Amino acid sequence: MTFDLFADDTPQGRETLGPSAVLLRGHALPQAESWLALLEQIEARSPFRHMYTPGGYRMSAAMTCCGELGWITDRRGYRYSATDPLTGQPWPPMPDAWRALAGEAAQQAGFQGFEPDACLINRYVPGAKMSLHQDKDERDHSWPVVSVSLGLPAVFQFGGLQRTDKTQRVPLFHGDVLVWGGADRLRFHGILPLAEGEHPRFGAQRINLTFRKAG
Repeated sequence: MTFDLFADDTPQGRETLGPSAVLLRGHALPQAESWLALLEQIEARSPFRHMYTPGGYRMSAAMTCCGELGWITDRRGYRYSATDPLTGQPWPPMPDAWRALAGEAAQQAGFQGFEPDACLINRYVPGAKMSLHQDKDERDHSWPVVSVSLGLPAVFQFGGLQRTDKTQRVPLFHGDVLVWGGADRLRFHGILPLAEGEHPRFGAQRINLTFRKAG
């Protein structure tokens, strides 16, 4: 199946990417417009920043978080923290609408009772990317990851349990929700460099919200 990354309409429907990986096309579209204001409120309290990996690499996607816990990286390593190191304050609360959508999407993918306590918010501008990695800093890997795409389209790489495994290339559009857990929970994944473009509401950027049960 092929898609035009800059088609006018987000494709609809459900796609299976693995035994426990489901893509819900356009699932967040009914709420996406109202989420822009919520994003601005979170950014006002915990601004986007470019974090550094333990090896000193500056991440090309800017990041902030909301919820009881936020993911951080620096010379000391990857970890979750209840405090934003940039402000010294707790992360902004996770909006109820976000928590509810993440739980409902997880349920549709076969994961009951998912209540995220962390939402990682990545902002990609054209050229920004995310290298192949595993989401493994959470305490309990039995809970899924729920990822919401907003703004410009992107190409998601979904690999295997080894970094060298072959990857699928999956176009992600505004409003898409991707859920993976179970046998797929520790698969390597990433985002190819974002193409130039302008979204009518989100501008020249892609926002990715990643919900997790970290604590």
